[in-house]
Order: sequence, then C-alpha cells, then structure tokens
Amino acid sequence: MNKRTLKKIRKKELIIEAAVKVFARKGFYHSTVKDIAHEADIADGTLYTHFKNKDDLLISLFEFKMENILQRFASRLQNIADPLEKLKEFVQIYFLLIEEDKNLAEVFQVELRQSGKFLKNYHNQKFMDLLNLIAGILEDGMARGFFRKTLNIDIAKIMVFGALDEVARQWILGADAKYSLQEAGEQTTQNLIAGLMAG
Repeated sequence: MNKRTLKKIRKKELIIEAAVKVFARKGFYHSTVKDIAHEADIADGTLYTHFKNKDDLLISLFEFKMENILQRFASRLQNIADPLEKLKEFVQIYFLLIEEDKNLAEVFQVELRQSGKFLKNYHNQKFMDLLNLIAGILEDGMARGFFRKTLNIDIAKIMVFGALDEVARQWILGADAKYSLQEAGEQTTQNLIAGLMAG
C-alpha cells in the first residue's frame, strides 16, 4: 500500500471517528456536514471527496465499525468449543463493546434507525454476518444436544440479537440508572440459555 492510499484511508477513518462523536452528541438529523468537518478539523469540501453525503457517511461508518466488531467476535470465539460458553462469551463481548464506546453504541442503537436510506435501501450484509455468527453458535448447540432440536434457527438468531439489542438500547436511553451492563449481560445470558436449552 503506497503512502497516498494510506493517507486517504487514514483521512477517511478520521472523518468516521468525527462523525461518531457528532452523531452521538447532536443526533443524525440535527448534524450537518459542516459539524462533522469541524470536528475532524478539515474543510467541508474534503469530506465530500470521501463521502457523497451524510447518509453515505453513516453507511460507511457502519460498515467500517462492523468489520472491526466482527473481527473482534471471531477472535474471541474461535477457541471456544462449548456452545453454551460461546453464547455466554458472545453476550459478554456485545455488552463490553457497548461499554467501551458509548458514542458508537448510541449511533448504532439510536441514530441508524433515523436514516431512511439505511433502513430501506441498504443491503446490510455486515448485520447478516453478525446474525449468522449467532446462527452458527445455535446450530452447533443443537447438534451437540445442548439446545432444543425444534429451534427454527432463522427465528432464534433474530430473537437472540433482538434481546441484546433492546436491553442495550434501553440502557443507552437511560436505564443505566436501573442496572449495569454487567448485570444486563448476566441476566440476558441466563434467560436466553433457559429458553434455548433442551429439556
């Protein structure tokens, strides 16, 4: 990779990090390209050399961050053989990521839902990859007799993600005063496993 390409990648990452902060602070709709450029300490026009518009920036932000998140899941899960332990670790990592970067969590949990283009017109492959990671854990658990054979994987993987997503979203929106993310992770894991376990 030459210096010019590397510089371009780093500039793009700088803009993405600035966008995370601005979207979390002001909200997607109330943020402007000028706000993001100011946060990144670049000229407005520089942003447009990397992204078409604010929606394009939001989608690029999602893809870039999700790639890192998927790699982190893969790294932490690859050496765990037991499906129950793997599911527990998945939940732990999920809530740890929320705790580590609350700005990004707010963008993912709240602001992405504000973009019509993201919700309607974007083929969300990275999200499907995350769901399929859950599906792999569940399929392995079924094959080994840990989870019920009657599970519909397509429903179950969405159910697992939906539980994590909603608990995290409520924490971000203010339920942090009622429970810690550690408690959320423990309670969610217990309830998920209880619902999935073979009789």
